[in-house]
Amino acid sequence: MARITCDGASEPEVQAEPLEASRANLDKVAAGALKVRQKPGPTNALGLVKFSFPNTSNIYLHSTPSKGLFNRDRRDFSHGCIRVQDPQKLAEWVLADNGDWPRERIAQMMDGTATKSINIKKPIPVYILYSTVMADPDGKISFFEDIYGHDRTLQVLLARGFPYPR
Repeated sequence: MARITCDGASEPEVQAEPLEASRANLDKVAAGALKVRQKPGPTNALGLVKFSFPNTSNIYLHSTPSKGLFNRDRRDFSHGCIRVQDPQKLAEWVLADNGDWPRERIAQMMDGTATKSINIKKPIPVYILYSTVMADPDGKISFFEDIYGHDRTLQVLLARGFPYPR
């Protein structure tokens, strides 16, 4: 998996030993004492490339081997991470000012089973907006399902009154 780190600092590479799928190890996973990591490769649910950027929610952009998901209206399959429909083009854009990164080199970097990281020279701001209501230019308001439950959290916080949390 190619990892393109968008904050100018590399992520630490995690070295881990494979463990057997025993009840004791599954209990440790459930308790948060162990983490499960799928090996990179063409069948990895995160695809062949991950775009990392600093955020407190552990959200990142990633490719996917499940290209058909982009044809669906509802696409909340990544537990908060964001699938990128054309990761090659995004990588080309991100790496445009980062030295010698022609399309072929990026494609080669994204292919394979070894994790590789590219640190970009100039940070790129990443803004993620989650909204359950939108108004179009004509003033028509549309409401959407709150799949993460943030509206309820906001309702509780607003009910407490001023001063409102930041």
